[in-house]
Amino acid sequence: MQTVRSVLYAAIFYPGTLLFVLGCFVAIPFGDEPMRRVVRGWIDFHHRLAETLLGITSELVGTIPAGPHLIAVKHESMYETLETIRFVDEPPVIVLKRELRDLPLFGGTTRMWGVIPVDRGAGAKALREMLVAAKAAVAARRPVLIFPEGTRVDPGAQPPLRSGFAGLYRALGLPVVPVAVNSGRLWGRGIVKRPGVVTFKVGETIPPGLDRDEIERRVHAAINALDLGAEPRA
Repeated sequence: MQTVRSVLYAAIFYPGTLLFVLGCFVAIPFGDEPMRRVVRGWIDFHHRLAETLLGITSELVGTIPAGPHLIAVKHESMYETLETIRFVDEPPVIVLKRELRDLPLFGGTTRMWGVIPVDRGAGAKALREMLVAAKAAVAARRPVLIFPEGTRVDPGAQPPLRSGFAGLYRALGLPVVPVAVNSGRLWGRGIVKRPGVVTFKVGETIPPGLDRDEIERRVHAAINALDLGAEPRA
């Protein structure tokens, strides 16, 4: 039965996503706020779909503070890339792979929302572009959402953080809000998803100005704070 539910989720979510993307383009002439409302609607659509079809819900332990912060989130599935935004008061600028920003239609929507593109193979030029976009986000008083491991990891995996995280932290001078997530045991790489509760655990805010080793150590420990060896709650 869960296989059928998972297939039905995919059959509804992806065509629905296309409609929301087209809705963003329709909203362009009316300014940023209508477009952001369409994106929020897409995120709520995904939340309700995951809850009703897949039986997956989320709980937030702690609070993500308002204002400009660097929000560093554990990355185990697609689920937290959308669900985290529901817990942030201001629409965050999102650090994501350049390939996603350059996708037809969807990429245009991400650019309108506000993203910081990362191109791992382009060297110093890519880093400068990333910092320009990040500083524009801070000037607009928007938080910056980053997945500091750089890619999705399996449950229990604790790889070192990508070097770009420390560079962004140093350049922006923002405090960091680390968030641990245990979504991977429900939302694996295959099509079938398992029902249960995904926990988002907000760690203690880390101040700006720390050296690279210290900020990476503290963020790494905080985003891996959940007991990933335990089964998620049903």
